[in-house]
Amino acid sequence: MKTIQTLLLVCSLMVFAGCGGSNGDGKPKDGAPNTKDATPKDTGAKDASTKDATTKDTAAKDAAIKDLKGDKTTKDAATKDGASKIVTTKDASSKDAAPRTIKKKGTIGFSALTLTNPFFKVIADNMKAEAAKYGYEVIVVSGERDAKKQADQIDDFIVKGVSAIVLNPCDSKSIGTAIKKANDAGIPVFTNDIKYDGDVGKVVCHVATDNYQGGKLAGQAMVKLIGESGGKVGILHFPQAESCQLRVKGFTEVIDEHNKTGAKIDIVSTLDGGGVRDEGFKAAKDIIEAHSDLAAIFAINDPSALGAYAALESAGKADQVKIIAFDGQKIGKQAILEGKIVCDPIQFPDLMGKKTIEMIIKYFDGDDVPAELLIPSKLYYKEDAEKDPELME
Repeated sequence: MKTIQTLLLVCSLMVFAGCGGSNGDGKPKDGAPNTKDATPKDTGAKDASTKDATTKDTAAKDAAIKDLKGDKTTKDAATKDGASKIVTTKDASSKDAAPRTIKKKGTIGFSALTLTNPFFKVIADNMKAEAAKYGYEVIVVSGERDAKKQADQIDDFIVKGVSAIVLNPCDSKSIGTAIKKANDAGIPVFTNDIKYDGDVGKVVCHVATDNYQGGKLAGQAMVKLIGESGGKVGILHFPQAESCQLRVKGFTEVIDEHNKTGAKIDIVSTLDGGGVRDEGFKAAKDIIEAHSDLAAIFAINDPSALGAYAALESAGKADQVKIIAFDGQKIGKQAILEGKIVCDPIQFPDLMGKKTIEMIIKYFDGDDVPAELLIPSKLYYKEDAEKDPELME
């Protein structure tokens, strides 16, 4: 037994000595590392190298994953202290996820004929919305049918340095001098609804309803209404506006043509209704008092037509005298639905506002712009009103 124990002890000592762990006295050999530092220096260097390579590989994989997610990692120029700065930018694929911000490019000045008429407010609102898509703000002011006030507003736009000016001329002829001031300042001028009628100033483009065509539609509606019997007709005009001149021109041409062969439709009075309700009331009252047997009225817009209806009601002639108007504003459509107005050649002020901005942007982009862009009108009767979604709101 003792012999076996002795042999086992000898073997253990030989194995320990073979590992280079000691000189036999339990102390490490000279130059041999302690068992705690069993890993050689060159092995440590290899491990460090391997670890570094692994780190780089992991970073490369992370960068690749970021690329797949839409992130690009790029090294920027060295910072002042010599360190590299990492800049993360969104790829094109991730742009759609963020809300689009449009940098403001400038302002457009719009002087409306009047903002008491909802028609012009619709134009203004749609101009604002469309211009915002291209980075432009629209400044809206009301000329209040005053040519001098509108000229002062144009001067103010020039001082503000607007990119373009849009007008509903309060006076189609006298506004020319103010337009020329804008021309001299290098600011392009556009008009909508009402056309500038002169050659002193220069307008790039006019956007409007085809008022002459619409006037003809109104004349045809009047022939349909009283053509078989004939009768007396009064016109509520607004002669300062070129658009209204065209409406009345188209209307009277159709009536004159009818009168060559049909029962006479006699236009007995043409008065300025101002394009507003109170003045329409006064003008219609005067016509009714002068012509008690009046058969119908043609009004150049809805507000003056509603003023005329109020005058007819006051005189007890609302059933006798029929009204044909022009515009197709919501108030006019509602009046058609209620039987106060027979029909309207309707306009599209929303489209007019949008198209005006489209022409301005085309001009800014250096594209060809037409001198005039006309939007056709169409007749709107009670049967149209009965199925109109706008009146069901």
